[in-house]
Amino acid sequence: MKILAIGKNYVNDKAEISANKTGNQIIFSKPESSLVENNKDVVYPSFTNQLNYEVELVIKIGKTGKDISLNDAPAYISEIGIGIDYTAKDVFNACRETKGPWDLGKGFDGAAPISSFKPVSNFPDLNNINFNLVINGEDKQVGNTNYMIYNFAEIIAFTSKYMTLNPGDLIFTGTPATGTGVIQKGDHLQASIEKELLLDFKMI
Repeated sequence: MKILAIGKNYVNDKAEISANKTGNQIIFSKPESSLVENNKDVVYPSFTNQLNYEVELVIKIGKTGKDISLNDAPAYISEIGIGIDYTAKDVFNACRETKGPWDLGKGFDGAAPISSFKPVSNFPDLNNINFNLVINGEDKQVGNTNYMIYNFAEIIAFTSKYMTLNPGDLIFTGTPATGTGVIQKGDHLQASIEKELLLDFKMI
């Protein structure tokens, strides 16, 4: 199973989408060991003092595909969930300063808590899905897929040029342009899609 993610994929104003659609999607990966499932609490990593959260919709691939066309791409999505893309920002920045890979700052154990998944048929318009993140009872991030620079189909078509997508592969599709921040030990995170609470855990 592959876990892929796209960076810098949302805008605050839809008028900004065309200017940002350069064709150069930022794609990175996380190892399977980064996943935390079943709403289990997440252990705050000992090696960072700056753990940043980003709430993201996560699409699950339902069938094998390579060089998938834009028109066909939506048919490769079987389910949709929600997750947190954690970044150990201090570790990440140190890696970038030396032009090193992102793995240590993005792929550590617990870096990818994910919810259960809902069938894609539950979402009649993939370009109009609402989602949000609440931390300690306070709204922190609110998103809608209509504000994506690259939509689900474009992500799948682009990625499948470079690698075969297989059933069960997960793709984190980007975080809202505002609201990301630092998480603390003891914080309670709750993420919802269309007002349905799917992800609910604490940092311990």
